[in-house]
Amino acid sequence: MSSSHLIKMTRTQLTAMVVGGMIGAGIFSLPRTFAGATGPLGAVVAWLIAGLGMYTLARVFQLLAERKPDLDAGVFAYAKEGFGDYPGFLSAFGYWIGSCIGNVSYWVLIKSTLGAFFPVFGDGNTVVAILVASIGIWLFHFMILRGVQQAAAINKIVTIAKVIPILVFLAIMVFAFRTEMFTLNFYGGDLEGGIFAQVRATMLVTVFVFLGIEGASVYSRYAKDRRDVGSATITGFLVVTTLMVLVTLLPYAVVPRADIAAMRQPSMAALLEAVVGQWGAIFVSVGLLVSVLGAYLTWSLICAEVLSAAARTRDMPKVFARENANGVPSAALWATNIIIQLIVISTYWSRDAFSLMLNLTSAMSLIPFFLVAAYGLQLTRKGETYDVWPQDRGRDLFLCVAATIYTAFLLWAGGIKYIVLSAVLYAPGSLLYLWARREQGQKFIARPSDAAILVLAIIAALVGVYWIATGYIEI
Repeated sequence: MSSSHLIKMTRTQLTAMVVGGMIGAGIFSLPRTFAGATGPLGAVVAWLIAGLGMYTLARVFQLLAERKPDLDAGVFAYAKEGFGDYPGFLSAFGYWIGSCIGNVSYWVLIKSTLGAFFPVFGDGNTVVAILVASIGIWLFHFMILRGVQQAAAINKIVTIAKVIPILVFLAIMVFAFRTEMFTLNFYGGDLEGGIFAQVRATMLVTVFVFLGIEGASVYSRYAKDRRDVGSATITGFLVVTTLMVLVTLLPYAVVPRADIAAMRQPSMAALLEAVVGQWGAIFVSVGLLVSVLGAYLTWSLICAEVLSAAARTRDMPKVFARENANGVPSAALWATNIIIQLIVISTYWSRDAFSLMLNLTSAMSLIPFFLVAAYGLQLTRKGETYDVWPQDRGRDLFLCVAATIYTAFLLWAGGIKYIVLSAVLYAPGSLLYLWARREQGQKFIARPSDAAILVLAIIAALVGVYWIATGYIEI
């Protein structure tokens, strides 16, 4: 089915894709995560850095959507246009696998949340938990096969439903606000290290909670109006950032920092229980389940769309471009859910499945994000497309420089361990690129830089396997 026959998505639905993708598991665990690392002052600094950095990235997505409307495959299309076929493939593959891993983290969190009420689920990786997650994976699979438009409509309803518990939580926190408690917690109390050390400790968390900012960009071919992609990205970003900052800061005015840091996850539930009793914990837990299932729906759609888009542009084998009668990329959806199923089964042998999935998701997404920012920089430096609205070039150049510096900083903050671990997936994933190139009768290595990147990926993957085998990296 060609994109001209696709049912189009409104600005509201695109915004819901952004909000739905960003509000998942992360926001419900923010109070404890931040309290363990810093006080209100450090939290404000961290959100300023993360907020400004991600805002520049959101603006880069917006300007690319407006200036390069023909590149409608989202994240990886920009990497391919700017840096060639193989980097484009790696960006598509990394983003796709990262999104699959993120979806597994949702199932782990759902089961560990239920584990607080039903011990048979444990920490989300018991046999029963894996069986229930597997049923869920395939229920969602067959629902999405019925149509993207239907799934997007459900996502809009779920997005509204999951924001309500967060708003109730914030209202109760405002009502319970104590200025003297906030002042007592302000500098982080007895935490070691200065503000810089405290802020750096929160950086990878902010990456995970901001994933999904590109949701509208991924779905740009479905947009009724291309300009809606940019405005949906900025609107979704502002709404979610406001919620996340308030969820982080208000608890400091209610409970001592050390007590928040010691709470079980999801810490939003534990905080509400501390203020209003057990109904608060149940209320937030239900909200979390709705939220995570909604985020899972959004990310299932994004995963399949990314793989399908890469196949349409010949960066992946053409089988993944196949769509069913409802316009759903069915082959890509099957591949996505088979991978998710395999990773869910593998969590049985993991010590801390949730943390591993979070960190790997962030690591796999950072390289595609960096390449988007770098392509924006390349475009504005050359002045390409600036024969229209040339007066915007200076502003856009500044935004692209800032976004490139920020994403490079995140790669450094994440550490070498996770870059090496991501190479363990990137190197064998390159076989899909080989398959796609053979279909087109093209050489696997098109330019010397591709060969250099492939060699680097293989070396890093071998180091990663060695570090896992020797226990230096714990799975």
